[in-house]
Amino acid sequence: MVFKRVVQFFIVFLVITSVALGAGFWFAQQRLQQSLQLAQPLLFEVKRGMHARTVLQQLQRQGADIHVSEAYIVSRLLDNPSRLQAGVYQLSKHDSLRSLWRKLRQGEQHLFRVTLIEGRTLHEWLQTLAEAERIAQPMRYDNKHEAAEQIAKLLALDSHTAEGWLFPDTYSYLAGATVLEILREAHQRMQAELDDVWQNRAANLPYKNAYELLIMASVIEKETGLKGERKRVSSVFVNRINAGMRLQSDPTTIYGIEPFDGNLTRAHLREETAYNTYRISGLPPSPIAMPSRASLEAAAQPEHTDYFYFVADGSGGHVFSKTLAEHNNAVNRYQRNQR
Repeated sequence: MVFKRVVQFFIVFLVITSVALGAGFWFAQQRLQQSLQLAQPLLFEVKRGMHARTVLQQLQRQGADIHVSEAYIVSRLLDNPSRLQAGVYQLSKHDSLRSLWRKLRQGEQHLFRVTLIEGRTLHEWLQTLAEAERIAQPMRYDNKHEAAEQIAKLLALDSHTAEGWLFPDTYSYLAGATVLEILREAHQRMQAELDDVWQNRAANLPYKNAYELLIMASVIEKETGLKGERKRVSSVFVNRINAGMRLQSDPTTIYGIEPFDGNLTRAHLREETAYNTYRISGLPPSPIAMPSRASLEAAAQPEHTDYFYFVADGSGGHVFSKTLAEHNNAVNRYQRNQR
């Protein structure tokens, strides 16, 4: 009789223990998968060798809704919060303890982004990169020519300048990436884009090599922001080169002025610089900005036109003319409208 009661007691004990363990396991699973209830996405840094408990303490200080000891015990029992990879991570409002440890084990670091805009100079890009989040080793130079020359050396370019050799786009990077790493990726992109465009260029263009096409593309980029105009602008410059006329491009002339206060004067147009296409024949010696793919294509596939002139129409576009008389009339008409 006593033995029977002992057996019954043991069975009841096992049932209660099993229920308790099951409930505990269920609770732990729920806590592991429950949202951290962040008010907004959270960036946090995991340093090399950081312990899981330290990670939880840091997250709690940054606003995560967790009890550190409970979260740590649950994680140790049902997950594997070890071999955490150093880096900067982002948690969303829906992330849980389970997704947290998965990200840290697999090194799913947050990708930062920086947009490098077409038509800007390398000097302007370096300013953008210096202000970008979590980029290491910013580079600062006194002027655009020094910047372009020094970066060309760091990238080991054949050209004496890096101007124009970097492709405008939005680039992703991990925290701690250097400016040079991003510029190297941008150069590889531009080299690939330029090679592709050069292979598919129209016949009988006045370029000795792909670099001259790159120079022309940079001039087109600075002359117009309208995609539909680029090939027409290209045709004007190609027509002028073929006819032995000077390009007479304000943006090239401006690039040769250091410093430039924003006011292009007649004295500037008379000044003899390597980039003053009012005084020199042919293309300037280097690109004057970073051209887009559309400008590369425009340089490689200009429209077939009889235009030799164009002037801004005051609305973002241009009026194109075949003769100097037509051009002068367009200039006068635009100036009257401005007045």
